[in-house]
Amino acid sequence: MALRRSLQPSSRKRIWLGVILGCILVSTNFLLLAQTEYDEMPDAQGMDAGGKWTEYRSEDRMTAAKRFRFELPAERVERSDDRAKIVLFCTDGKLTLADFRPNLKLSGPNWPGFWGQPQMHVLVRVDDSHSTHNWNWVDGHFLAMDKGTVRELIGAQLFRVEFQTPQGPEIAEFAPAGLELSRVQNACGLKPKKP
Repeated sequence: MALRRSLQPSSRKRIWLGVILGCILVSTNFLLLAQTEYDEMPDAQGMDAGGKWTEYRSEDRMTAAKRFRFELPAERVERSDDRAKIVLFCTDGKLTLADFRPNLKLSGPNWPGFWGQPQMHVLVRVDDSHSTHNWNWVDGHFLAMDKGTVRELIGAQLFRVEFQTPQGPEIAEFAPAGLELSRVQNACGLKPKKP
């Protein structure tokens, strides 16, 4: 009873704030760890997946989990010498993570997620349709895309993302057409969706 009385409302708020911030740090570290795990697919062999896509396959030596990575380089980004890319990570038939990697310095997050995770507000064009999204901002290196946008991407002819950099808005343009959809369906459990 004495402990309850000693915790003032402001103390309880600080405790809850600490719990929420801890959850955010754990989820951000999980995304970075998952990305690192896939980036270090040492025995992965790159192969043409149709169009401008490249597929990498690997198997976890301990768990025998089948891992796949699909990469699509950008056609162009105005202020970048290094090409942006989209990377889909899949394990045992399910999409694990979808990254938009601009290969430019991202500005800070500008939107809080439902759980308080940092996000960036982006404008997406899929063929002739425009929509806005709030993608998870991961340590300033990449943005984690939502599954709905990924499903629209894999069936599109044109895909553009407007994102924020310290110098202002930037647009990355992709040509996703030609991807062998059966490969993505088998590896990631994804089917294309119209916007």
